[in-house]
Amino acid sequence: MKTKILVMVVLMGFSSILMAQPAKNESGKSFHGQEWRSNGKAGQNGPMKGLNLTDAQKDAFKQSMMAMQKDIKPLRNELGEAMAHQKTLVSVDKPDMAAINKNIDKIGALKVEMAKLRVKHRLDMRAQLTDEQRMKFDAFKANMKRGGGRGGMMQKMHERME
Repeated sequence: MKTKILVMVVLMGFSSILMAQPAKNESGKSFHGQEWRSNGKAGQNGPMKGLNLTDAQKDAFKQSMMAMQKDIKPLRNELGEAMAHQKTLVSVDKPDMAAINKNIDKIGALKVEMAKLRVKHRLDMRAQLTDEQRMKFDAFKANMKRGGGRGGMMQKMHERME
């Protein structure tokens, strides 16, 4: 009897661990945070959904996205290196606070630069929209901030339960 209970507890533990894993797409990459870029077709998902974009707008958005990704990639790589270096700096026997603080400043500067590029891209996209499209585009962003995006599903479930 004790063995059966132990087996049940172990199986329940494994099932809860598996349920906590993020969903994966066919290529094995996580969907988390990739909702509006999931199929690569502008105008189909996320902020582009329901905007009825023209072909010219779709092409312009695609070109803008490619340019932004090209600019961000080296920054993202450098950020990864700086974060790995930070782990090394803090894990030595006698950490050098000056070096740690300098690396933290570098990480912060890289994140700021990436944020600036993303905002510029968003504003470039927004400038190409009609007034009606712009309202829908802005409403999507506002919904993401209210919890409609990452983690928003849990918030909506809690609201329904109350």
